[in-house]
Amino acid sequence: MIKDYQSQKELRELYDFCIIGGGPAGITLALRLAGYGWRVMLAEGGGHEYSQRSQTLYKCSSSGLNAYVETTRLRFLGGTSNHWAGRCRPFEPSDFTVPPPGSLPGWPIAFSEIERNLPGAMDILDLPLESGFKTINAALRGGEFEADRFLLSPPTRFAQKYAKDLRETEGLDVFINCNCVDLEFDNKTGRIAAVVVSDYDRLRERVRAKYFILATGAIENARQLLNSESLVAGGIVSRDGFVGRCFMEHLNIDMGTFILSEGQSREPRQFFTTDAFVKEHWSGKGNVSASLVSEVKTYGRTAAIKSFFENLTCEIGGAHKIDFIAKFNCPGDGVIGTLIEQFPNQKSRISLLEERDELGMGKVNINWELSPEDRHTIKAIGLEVAKRFAETGLGFVKLDESVYDISLPLKVSPHAHHMGTTRMATAPEFGVVDENCKVFGTENLYVAGSSVFATGGASNPTMPILQLALRLAEHLNNNIS
Repeated sequence: MIKDYQSQKELRELYDFCIIGGGPAGITLALRLAGYGWRVMLAEGGGHEYSQRSQTLYKCSSSGLNAYVETTRLRFLGGTSNHWAGRCRPFEPSDFTVPPPGSLPGWPIAFSEIERNLPGAMDILDLPLESGFKTINAALRGGEFEADRFLLSPPTRFAQKYAKDLRETEGLDVFINCNCVDLEFDNKTGRIAAVVVSDYDRLRERVRAKYFILATGAIENARQLLNSESLVAGGIVSRDGFVGRCFMEHLNIDMGTFILSEGQSREPRQFFTTDAFVKEHWSGKGNVSASLVSEVKTYGRTAAIKSFFENLTCEIGGAHKIDFIAKFNCPGDGVIGTLIEQFPNQKSRISLLEERDELGMGKVNINWELSPEDRHTIKAIGLEVAKRFAETGLGFVKLDESVYDISLPLKVSPHAHHMGTTRMATAPEFGVVDENCKVFGTENLYVAGSSVFATGGASNPTMPILQLALRLAEHLNNNIS
């Protein structure tokens, strides 16, 4: 049943599970756990549709690179799946066996722990299991870059696809406009006793459950933990500790331009670093996309931006001028884009501010930084791509100077793939949750979503988010009473 908490405050006295966040991870967990027969509450801070009032609660300051949080995440039922473009790529075994550079370990679980839930995640995302992950071009000869392989979900919009299930699944209560504003930790029992939820008029109520799961995204998961005075007082969370640290993104770098050799196919190409390349260069992984300027299309979350400019152009009578600019032959046939792994970096972090939002929660600052290892990865990939283009006769690449001269500022933008901040680890000195996604030092508080990623790889995160959510649902069903 779906209720609007703004007008229907009809909570049960006690739930088995209270899940905070109605995006892909939260919805998947709620339906799985209710399907197992548990009493489940799913609390979503937004409504059925986008509203500026809800979206404004994402607003945060930035002291580093701009992650554009307020415009790249969506705060209503279905979460960011509401403007997801649908790209899916699985993690690889090496993502789990090769640790990142520096003092932090990698994943504390084996690749098999996530791989066994690939069929279930594919089913959720409307991807036929028998289709396999497709390549759209040949590998770039030399062994450094293979053809990237991925599938495109329709894309799945979780609130729409699972609307009937969310309304009718027995034992499941879904509340929209229901914002979690505090986690009440009982130091004597080591358990979360209740969470405090609020409507937009700041009318509050305590939700009691046996187990609690945060599934609000990498930034909000960290903010919920940092905001809890009782977790801080109990020593579970330190505002100078690991909660909020190791914020990672996938790096979209302005690599440069390329010119195809005569006779080469003008189809888009996508390449992915091989394990051999990563080992040889001691670098991270990355996707490289080579697209002709005339074929670069607007899709996914940028479609609304394109529509805005189209309408504005027509209204001011400038369509003919824009058309002239669009058809002008810019230097180079194409552009090189990337989706590059960022290594966990403790300086790249979410921290709590004194300033409060409309609901009384502390606002956050994001200090998103690149490490020297990130700059090395970008340089290694850029130089090798340029070299392979020339040696294979594919064409010629003109790299942006900042790619190979690390003293220059880099042209970088985010992919809206927020990861880290509550990373999975073997012990609290390396992360926030254990191998089963339980917050260290607590008995009944879990975290779901990409905030638990120990490393980000160069895979789009939606599919592994769901693989981990299915793993968590199975673990909870089999190991609690």
